[in-house]
Amino acid sequence: MIKEEISVSELNNLDNYLIIDIRDEIAFEYGSIDGAVNIPQKDIMERLDIVNKDKLLVIMCKSGIISDTVAEQLRELGYNAVNLKEGYYGYMLQNLTADLSKAKEVERSINKKFHKQIWSRFTAAINDYELVQEGDRIAVCISGGKDSMLMAKLFQELKRHNKYPFDVVYLVMDPGYSPENREIIERNARQLGIPITVFETNIFESVLHIEKSPCYICARMRRGHLYNKAKELGCNKIALGHHFDDVIETTLMGMLYSGQLQAMLPKLHSTNFEGMELIRPMYMIQEKDIKHWRDYNDLHFLQCACKFTDTCTSCNPDNASKRQETKRLIEHLEKTNPQIKNNIFRSIHNVNLDTLLGYKTGGVKHSFLEDF
Repeated sequence: MIKEEISVSELNNLDNYLIIDIRDEIAFEYGSIDGAVNIPQKDIMERLDIVNKDKLLVIMCKSGIISDTVAEQLRELGYNAVNLKEGYYGYMLQNLTADLSKAKEVERSINKKFHKQIWSRFTAAINDYELVQEGDRIAVCISGGKDSMLMAKLFQELKRHNKYPFDVVYLVMDPGYSPENREIIERNARQLGIPITVFETNIFESVLHIEKSPCYICARMRRGHLYNKAKELGCNKIALGHHFDDVIETTLMGMLYSGQLQAMLPKLHSTNFEGMELIRPMYMIQEKDIKHWRDYNDLHFLQCACKFTDTCTSCNPDNASKRQETKRLIEHLEKTNPQIKNNIFRSIHNVNLDTLLGYKTGGVKHSFLEDF
């Protein structure tokens, strides 16, 4: 009888096998099993020519749901294919240990190996944009991904070294995570020595039947719940983990896809929660350095914890595709101009209103003809 699935623990007992990760390339780049080959689900039938029929194929997705179907299709075509039943999340759970020394290793890496690329840029954003003041109580919002987890560690370091007092709450909102997703977040927090405060909402259920822009509405609802909980805990600021690449990609995407020139600000006042601010202290840190920090410390984080993506390959595929397009465009331009990212970043700090045909401030549109 042909075996149809295996568990993560059985991988160590296998010989002559190939793991095929069928998630999209964005998810694969975010993290995968060592040695796995990325063939997205939509492409797998067209790329079977590179697969050896004599080799055992271990098909992997996020949670083992989609990969089960793909493995069955491959078996029908004569391939020796099995499903990795727990998926990549099962692999992460198995590799997340309660090693208390890991937190110290991570902290040393921030202070030594990544001091220039990460720590110095973090403190530069704090100082240049005046993101943290004496007496602040900041809710550091943790989604479970690499960016917010690094941000939490950076705030711990800032608390240790800062010259003036401020308070921090490490806030995790559970909008309806699957038990596995929540466990990964909690285990990572324990391993990194981050004392998280978790609160629950039913946001995922609220957007379940929304057909138009559910991801956008979900994001807006999550932001509102974070503000509300932070204020309840006595905080005056929430910190989000948007980084340098988010900033420049958002700028270009606005121009290319929305016909507007706008930037992602390093801080802004909340319009719905009086006295609350949003800050982005990772504003100057490049994503490649965050990935390097993650991989150097052998850390594994969630890409998207939305439980509905257990049955799809990516969340909000249209937006993800546009962002990936923009990433590729920037990478292409960097080949001939290595300063392209820095130039885009500097451009939003150096806007010349005298050369613009129109602009909007305070919700009011203005034309260059007003002063012509």
